Amino acid sequence: MSPSRQELTGLLMAWGQGDQDALDRLIPVVYQELRRLAHCYMAGEHTGHTLQTTALANETYLRLVDCQQVRWQDRAHFFAVSARLMRRILVDFARSRHYQKRGAGARPVSLNENLDLGQPECPNLVALDDALEALAAVDPRKSQVVELKFFVDLTVEEIAETLRVSPQTVLRDWKLAKVWLRREMKRGNGRDA
Repeated sequence: MSPSRQELTGLLMAWGQGDQDALDRLIPVVYQELRRLAHCYMAGEHTGHTLQTTALANETYLRLVDCQQVRWQDRAHFFAVSARLMRRILVDFARSRHYQKRGAGARPVSLNENLDLGQPECPNLVALDDALEALAAVDPRKSQVVELKFFVDLTVEEIAETLRVSPQTVLRDWKLAKVWLRREMKRGNGRDA
């Protein structure tokens, strides 16, 4: 049986304070969730992609275990950090595979009008990462909202809890960030053409 949100938060906090038993109880729950997230990312990749779901989940897990000095706030914070790590791994992989800065035949990112993305399509992660970095320089919270929604698929309520804002603020930030990212990515694709 999976621990409740409160139990998971307690285990994360105990692990952050060095409790090895808490980590032992967390491993199956965390790994299952990391595999789910990795599967979402990898589902949109082309056939024959050399980075596999298990490898992505494993690499993310290994990097998380090395984050011993992190003071976990709650489940949402943990998965926000997981999303950032997974994003970094995917972007680093894309860059290492000699993808051009904005394109090289990758499918364009789809930031659906619908707020419930479900499984994210595999975007051109390098272009999305560049656009998110630019957005973070202008408005860090909107960038965090996109990262939590697109990369972790947290609910509006979970994002609001993580960022300590209202759900209405999350919805507004999400809507504005999508417009901003579309414009930025379109502008970037135009420069590279």
